[in-house]
Amino acid sequence: MSAPNPHPSTEGRTAYPVGLLLAGRRVVVVGGGQVAQRRLPALIAAGARVELVSPSTTPAVQAMADAGEIVWHRRGYAEGDLAEAWYVLVATDDHLVNQAVSAEAERLRVFCARSDDAAAATAWTPATGHDGGSTVAVLTGDPRHSAALRTAIVEGLRDGSLSARHDRTRAAGVALVGGGPGDPDLITVRGRRLLADADVVVADRLAPRELLAELPPHVEVIDASKIPYGRQMAQEAINQALIDHARAGRFVVRLKGGDPYVYGRGGEELLACAEAGIPVTVVPGISSSISVPAAVGIPVTHRGMTQEFTVISGHVAPEDPRSLVDWEAAARMRGTLVLLMAVERIGAIAAKLVACGRSADTAVAVIQEGTTAAQRRVDATLGTVAATVAAEGVRPPAVIVIGEVVHVLDPATRPTA
Repeated sequence: MSAPNPHPSTEGRTAYPVGLLLAGRRVVVVGGGQVAQRRLPALIAAGARVELVSPSTTPAVQAMADAGEIVWHRRGYAEGDLAEAWYVLVATDDHLVNQAVSAEAERLRVFCARSDDAAAATAWTPATGHDGGSTVAVLTGDPRHSAALRTAIVEGLRDGSLSARHDRTRAAGVALVGGGPGDPDLITVRGRRLLADADVVVADRLAPRELLAELPPHVEVIDASKIPYGRQMAQEAINQALIDHARAGRFVVRLKGGDPYVYGRGGEELLACAEAGIPVTVVPGISSSISVPAAVGIPVTHRGMTQEFTVISGHVAPEDPRSLVDWEAAARMRGTLVLLMAVERIGAIAAKLVACGRSADTAVAVIQEGTTAAQRRVDATLGTVAATVAAEGVRPPAVIVIGEVVHVLDPATRPTA
């Protein structure tokens, strides 16, 4: 006997599955909230020319606009916004606006997905997952069923079994999960499994954005973005959100970029939860301090060249009274220096290192948005890095590597057979 359809509005409707090739094509997203935050990364990854129409956004969506990944029209929807569009996603909390957008899309014969009313849509967003070069997309008419089936298939592909796990319920508590440097494939297997079981996800701006698109629709996503010198969620509010949701019987995943304990303030969150009696699981993540240099061909250590590397936070300048770094000692070290959160302060840091004895000719590499599709590397020296970063328009997040290892694997320096 078949189970009743929990979404009767879609009863009897059959979707025709198709993959849209949107590279270079105009896609309009109306609404800048959580739904947009979860769907935009996949559209960006597909190469679409995304235009967002919304008077406001979440901090994470704002960061996409600030980075030039999408065009944000800071206003409400207006008739004519869908002209020349190939695909439309409407995701506002105003039903009348959603109806108007859907009606214009119908007139223009543009396929339109709606977050509020699947029956009124002309396109449904499937539950998707990725394994290697394959994409799994599932449509069942029940979003939760689609997400569960998708997850089972993807996990089966990853471990070679293709066997579904039937019980995905976890006890209430918190998991501090390191998401890795940005590429969604670089999260650990355990981290991905815990994320699939979450009732609530508290996500950083630097956490792999594509992973949020894989979450079932019932999962609450809390945007804990901390945009440098911009909008952010206070740490105390983050701590309280973890505690409140766990106390309410939910399994909460705190999804961070990199590793929870490498400038991730994971220790503060663990202590806050422990003080409140909340059980915490810590899942280490691949730190950007070593993975991002590796992604562009830079080993942080190399035999016969350096026997140590030092990771330093550059979020405050050397002369700032809040700085806890012994820059004189760092300048005297012969090994590799890896700077995180240092783009805005690199001029002062470079000048301090040179003043303390490090050669102005020391090689420097600046890697922006490492391991992601937007990754780029800019090379300089301690003497030129400030001007180079300004001229190249380098922006956070970026990892800065200082030392001989910067060019050790360059083709011109490799020994020939």
